[in-house]
Amino acid sequence: MASSLLPYAPFSLSLTSTSAPRNAVALAAAPFASMSTTQRKSRRKKQQNQQNDLKSSDDNGYTGSADGNFTPSSAEKLLRLVFMEELMERARSGSVLGVSDVIYDMVAAGLTPGPRSFHGLVVSHVLNRDEEGAMHALRRELSEGLRPLHETFIALIRLFGSKGHATRGLEILAAMEKLNYDIRQAWLLLVEELVRGGHLEDANRVFLKGAEGGLRATDELYDLLIEEDCKVGDHSNALTIAYEMEAAGRMATTFHFNCLLSVQATSGIPEIAFSTFENMEYGEAFMKPDTETYNWVIQAYTRAESYDRVQDVAELLGMMVEDYKRLQPNVRTYALLVECFTKYCVTKEAIRHFRALKNFEGGTTILHNEGQYGDPLSLYLRALCREGRMVELLDALETMAKDNQQIPPRAMILSRKYRTLVSSWIEPLQEEAELGHEVDYIARYIAEGGLTGERKRWVPRRGKTPLDPDAEGFIYSNPMETSFKQRCLEEWKIHHRKLLKTLRNEGPAVLGDVSESDYIRVEERLKKIIKGPEQSSLKPKAASKMIVSELKEELEAQGLPTDGTRNVLYQRVQKARRINRSRGRPLWVPPVEEEEEEVDEELDELISRIKLEEGNTEFWRRRFLGEGLNENHNKPLEVEDYDILDVSDDADVGDDVVKEAEDDEVDEEDEEVEQTESQVGDRVKDKEAEATKPPQMIGVQLLKDSEHSTSSSRKSKKKSSRVSMEDDDDDDWFPEDIHEAFKELRKRKVFDVSDMYTIADAWGWTWEKDFKNKTPRKWSQEWEVELAIKIMTKVIELGGTPTIGDCAMVLRAAIRAPMPSAFLHILQTTHQLGYVFGSPLYDEIIGLCLDLGEIDAAIAIVTDLETSGIKVPDETLDRVISARQANENPVNDALQ
Repeated sequence: MASSLLPYAPFSLSLTSTSAPRNAVALAAAPFASMSTTQRKSRRKKQQNQQNDLKSSDDNGYTGSADGNFTPSSAEKLLRLVFMEELMERARSGSVLGVSDVIYDMVAAGLTPGPRSFHGLVVSHVLNRDEEGAMHALRRELSEGLRPLHETFIALIRLFGSKGHATRGLEILAAMEKLNYDIRQAWLLLVEELVRGGHLEDANRVFLKGAEGGLRATDELYDLLIEEDCKVGDHSNALTIAYEMEAAGRMATTFHFNCLLSVQATSGIPEIAFSTFENMEYGEAFMKPDTETYNWVIQAYTRAESYDRVQDVAELLGMMVEDYKRLQPNVRTYALLVECFTKYCVTKEAIRHFRALKNFEGGTTILHNEGQYGDPLSLYLRALCREGRMVELLDALETMAKDNQQIPPRAMILSRKYRTLVSSWIEPLQEEAELGHEVDYIARYIAEGGLTGERKRWVPRRGKTPLDPDAEGFIYSNPMETSFKQRCLEEWKIHHRKLLKTLRNEGPAVLGDVSESDYIRVEERLKKIIKGPEQSSLKPKAASKMIVSELKEELEAQGLPTDGTRNVLYQRVQKARRINRSRGRPLWVPPVEEEEEEVDEELDELISRIKLEEGNTEFWRRRFLGEGLNENHNKPLEVEDYDILDVSDDADVGDDVVKEAEDDEVDEEDEEVEQTESQVGDRVKDKEAEATKPPQMIGVQLLKDSEHSTSSSRKSKKKSSRVSMEDDDDDDWFPEDIHEAFKELRKRKVFDVSDMYTIADAWGWTWEKDFKNKTPRKWSQEWEVELAIKIMTKVIELGGTPTIGDCAMVLRAAIRAPMPSAFLHILQTTHQLGYVFGSPLYDEIIGLCLDLGEIDAAIAIVTDLETSGIKVPDETLDRVISARQANENPVNDALQ
């Protein structure tokens, strides 16, 4: 070759410089050593002519001399063949001693061992992974004046590569080069063996040395090295090898870019991964992004620690949906999206993608990811609890049971009051469970490490980093918990906002053959449902404006003293409110009796006629083509109507902003009041500006956003409308009639019908449309208790352990319902967990059953208490017995 891998000295010198120890090679040389010096000289002189022509005579039994006159006898060829068969059989079995014996027998029979004989000796050492013995056998062969076979060097290369001896492998390559052998195959084998042996650094060094010497690797070796380098995070070497591959004439493909992205996604700087993604996006067809490419970039954004990256992920998601004809998401895509949206508290989107994830077997296991990266599965379950989404929580638990995924311990650590996800959603976290007995707070404080300083305070301070020791994962927002009742009410309002918006857009025709007065009644009914009860009653009255009786009522409700003058009571109320604010507790307000809603079956029937078409792409395609349009869609709206019709995907976020603004008004010491109020004020101004415009159909909005009209101003539009009377070919001309507008829109080909699709259409979410248009179920205490029992049972099945606070909260919810049929099941579950409530709570439950006439339930509860070893007071037993006798006497009288 023109260039050498290593400028080594002549190979024969480097190999013969070491003396051979007494081992297997010494045994191989024993037959030669047993002969005297005179005999050996005589034998060599006798066969001198044959040695000149038979250096490799054990290959096939014949090698012609220079002039082609010498031919060994057939007997010699047959004898040599017999020896070679025996030698190779013992070499394959790895018997060094057996190969040495055959060589001894060959010498005794008058045959000179050739290169293939020594090849068998070397192979036997290689199979025993004896590198020193193999090298001694090679040196012995060279001392005999023989030229080693190419296969002998290959065997040594494999041995040195598998044991990680890159330097000795390079020496063998240099020796092969001196003997004019082609070293490309040996170089490839050396690199491959080094990689498989886990010696990646040496493999890179040998590979680059060969590449510099002009050797070209195979496609498989390029792929192997890049992939293995990326697996260990060696981005620099992987990139260098990729450059070498491109210099050799093979361009990087999607596979190679994905390997590089796997390292960049864990670097903590997602911009690097996105730049690689852009190179792929705008490159050739063989390097276009695939599903794994998107997965790596989404992972890079999701697990970045710098700031909120949810918008970047949303943009990536949009690009992936647009390319749905070429690629589809897999289970890892959905798991990463659930992790991302959960981490950044966009729970609604996390739920959407979890519904897709649960269709894959083992999806929750991948989401759990062995608890790494903040345990995304636990974060998802806890996010559902914080937002009161109990139907989705039960669905997630059932999916986990299907995947045999146990509930992670971290998912159960949720509150500061010894409550977990089982009950945290029933009441706000600030409410402590009523256990029926006094809680020794000093003992609890000591048990938590209060005396040693190990106890961490949970209290989140405004404007500062929360001290919640379990806030990991909720890095950018640690939201307040929403009760299940509040969540049901919000979903009820959102659904009716959609109905009102559809009613306004479609007009009376959507109700069928109704009068104008019926249309107005339905509209007013929907607006009343959306507005809900007056919010002013939920705010506490200023203490300075309260009379003595009101002050005493607030203090008594919180268990505080009510004695003293008005000034003392005032100061006490103010102090209690400050404490509640500092601890994140809701301020006490006088109880308000909820007015029962009047049921108007006629109006409800009319409202049920309104059909939501959200997510129905086929409907909107027909609408774009001008089918089903009516003339009642341009009714002007008032400013408050735009507030009512705010039904975007961020409706929950908007509600949170309003709630935060209300809380800030109550807290006079909050420094963020001015900023929040300014944001809310800007929103109101924007809506007032938009209120003067009627709602427009999707086609008109698309036309406004198109490049044909974005550059024109309001004045140019007026001017073009006047000019359109003279020149109909003007690009800015657009008809006012909606039917003609759609025709013009299709004529200009601004937007094609085939481009109308949603993420549900692109990714086959057949369930999405049903969830969006489904009428939510109204909240009831009975439904809440049923869900609570199901969730508690499912959590226990998945390996979770509810606390006594969980059991108490679920039991208290059943008492409020009331649901005597659920008392026994909750108490049995509590006792099986080893918890015991206080006597007042048991007495209250039994008394409630007796008051409701549920004698059998009371008897069952008493029986369970006695079975569990819990003493029942005699007064309680007397009440149960008396109620049972009173219940049986009328029956006996009737029988008589």
